[in-house]
Amino acid sequence: MSMHHSDSQPVRLLPGVPLIESPFFATMAPNLAWDAETQRIALDLHAKGYAVFDFPDPALDQKAAAIKRALHDQFDWAMWHDHGHRDGISLRAWDVWKQVPDVRAIATNAAVIELLSKLYGRLAWPFQTLNFPVGTQQHVHSDVVHFSSNPERFMCGVWVALEDITPDNGPLVYYPGSHKWPIYTNEHIGYCVSDHAHKPSQAIYEAMWAELVKANHAKPEYFTCKAGQGLIWAANLLHGGSHQLDKNKTRWSQVTHYYFEGCAYYTPMWSDPFDGLVYFREPIDIATGERRASQYAGHRVAENFIADSRNGHFAFDADLYLAANPDVAAAGMPALEHYLRHGKHEKRPLR
Repeated sequence: MSMHHSDSQPVRLLPGVPLIESPFFATMAPNLAWDAETQRIALDLHAKGYAVFDFPDPALDQKAAAIKRALHDQFDWAMWHDHGHRDGISLRAWDVWKQVPDVRAIATNAAVIELLSKLYGRLAWPFQTLNFPVGTQQHVHSDVVHFSSNPERFMCGVWVALEDITPDNGPLVYYPGSHKWPIYTNEHIGYCVSDHAHKPSQAIYEAMWAELVKANHAKPEYFTCKAGQGLIWAANLLHGGSHQLDKNKTRWSQVTHYYFEGCAYYTPMWSDPFDGLVYFREPIDIATGERRASQYAGHRVAENFIADSRNGHFAFDADLYLAANPDVAAAGMPALEHYLRHGKHEKRPLR
């Protein structure tokens, strides 16, 4: 999977960078013993940040029908037709792989996992599913603020159409090449999570993403396709869901998010790493049902470090804070308000 020394032994110059995003990929590609289709997908991902492919499951039609039957009544269709469509609200089912075997089967497709593992140079494993009966109508975004890794970019999404996608039922929209833009997180937009009482949404980034599109003169592409076609996208690709023109149509699809082995997994949007808050994710490998531990350079990240740094003031215990700071208790100021305004900056003990 890489460049070669004179003794013909493979070597990865940057094992901490996904293979298809490596700056050395152009020189590595000719030496990769991959079939023509894998080569095409790899080249598309490297150049554009996404690749279209046919989902490798001859029984996908039957699985799609079973998923529609299982999930149809879980959605608030009345809300969608009344105002959800107009207001840009989507319908989605989170992680129903736990209840619907066919969702899990799509997520754990062995050929897809093998393909992703080749493309990234590390073993892929699925950790989240999203099932949609209509278009997402979601603002364009980069997944790295939600699902990131250290080393970064070892995450990808795989979207598969469970019915035909037309301009009327809300195709995906994405900006080719945007995966090569720098990764921007809280510190870049001047946002400190610890200054706020609640976890933010991606809305704090949306103005920045819109301006990046303008600054880079980026042009959107829209993915219309037949049922059974899929899309792989890189973690930093700017993508979203276009407005669904016809609210009476459905747009059944499944997204599976994948991580790769040997990384630490966290949510940058809820983290202030250099202020002691790292919101570590505790992802479940859908294939095994077991939690995957975060690692750093081959070493497992200590559980006590994860526990201490994961929640920050989101797991704030007012009683313990007041017990540790009796002057605050005596003053009668609400504990969390005092911590956010004063205690955090004064390095007050939390307990």
